[in-house]
Amino acid sequence: MTEQLRDRVGRFGIWRANAQVTTELAAAIEQAGYGTLWLGSSPGGDLAQADELLGATSRLVLGTSIVNIWQDGPEQVARSTARLVERYPGRFVLGVGAGHPEATQQYVQPYQALTAYVEALLGGGVKQEDLVLAALGPRVLRLAAGRAAGAIPYLVPPEHTRQARAILGPEPLLAPEHKAVLDPDPERARALGRSRVESPYLGLVNYTSNLRRLGWSDEDLANGGSDALIDALVAHGPADQVAAQLTQQLAAGADHVAIQLLTEPGADPVPAYQELARALGLG
Repeated sequence: MTEQLRDRVGRFGIWRANAQVTTELAAAIEQAGYGTLWLGSSPGGDLAQADELLGATSRLVLGTSIVNIWQDGPEQVARSTARLVERYPGRFVLGVGAGHPEATQQYVQPYQALTAYVEALLGGGVKQEDLVLAALGPRVLRLAAGRAAGAIPYLVPPEHTRQARAILGPEPLLAPEHKAVLDPDPERARALGRSRVESPYLGLVNYTSNLRRLGWSDEDLANGGSDALIDALVAHGPADQVAAQLTQQLAAGADHVAIQLLTEPGADPVPAYQELARALGLG
């Protein structure tokens, strides 16, 4: 099951907030050679956007990162998933998660709520091999191994990937998100990376707790993050250097890396996607 999913998603994909994704962009990402486009920032449970993007491409896999369990009921999401799986066999992966407490008023007992949601999805016809979970801590990683096809951790360095692989075991898919900036100037690249890491993530307890579990100190998490923390979370430099840093996630045990390429506001990301794809040997 997992071998099939590994083949489907490829080694590298693109993570991008759903509001910033168009059909033209999806087509360009496919043409550049990436295996998967992950729709971030809680895409709607009707999966209408995923449907549109799949229709505009021919082989690109679409994944959600993530459908938020507090926003859309599992019955609707299961029906929407069945529609996409039927229309586009092998090209859709449903990623779900509990989000973070700062954004959700009803955020209580998230592990129990996520477990119940997963069971409802599976009971509603979603196949385990089409389901992955946003997982940071050991309990949800074990849930992702036992009741889904794997895990899609967000904002994690390779050290988390090593620990996650040990918890998941060898079979489940492990597909961490990793940020990147194509800029040879380290100070400029860190400034852009820091701006996207500090707000909102260093103000969200699930991410800061996970980083503390990995050994990062309060000083590392203060004032937008230390240089060492930003360097661990944001690959930066020329394209070949960024490609080498992203490949460290694979060496740590990842099967797939969901690349969130950071650019200046208003910049067209396609040239940078293309440049990085060449450095990664895609296409």
